[in-house]
Amino acid sequence: MKHLLNLLQHSRDYTLAVAEAMPANEYTFKPVSTVWNFGELLHHIAYGIAWWEDNYIKEIKTDWNPPAAPPAKTDIKAHLEKTYGALATTVQTTKFSYEAVAGFYATLDHITHHRGQAVTYLRCAGQVPPEYTY
Repeated sequence: MKHLLNLLQHSRDYTLAVAEAMPANEYTFKPVSTVWNFGELLHHIAYGIAWWEDNYIKEIKTDWNPPAAPPAKTDIKAHLEKTYGALATTVQTTKFSYEAVAGFYATLDHITHHRGQAVTYLRCAGQVPPEYTY
């Protein structure tokens, strides 16, 4: 469990650093018209954390039904912190089956995929992304 919590903490810290790197007035930035804006992308990460946690760790079947992303940087960062915190609590209190461990790693994979997109958005917007840490 300690290993999973360490992985989650690193993911949280780097994701929040990426979120912080974009100025609040640039959260509507999108590199092309056919993709989410930066704030929507981070909101998707946060919603995905909760959805993957429910469906693949807690084994509570939940429909994919994300609400609209709030426009404010502070609201999106708070949502990220809330969902990371909830997942950490689940990790601390769950007796993990093989399926739950697989679900945890799938959750991290989903975060990593979209966080990589967010780093590209930062570069396209002329912002310097945070140094990757592990």
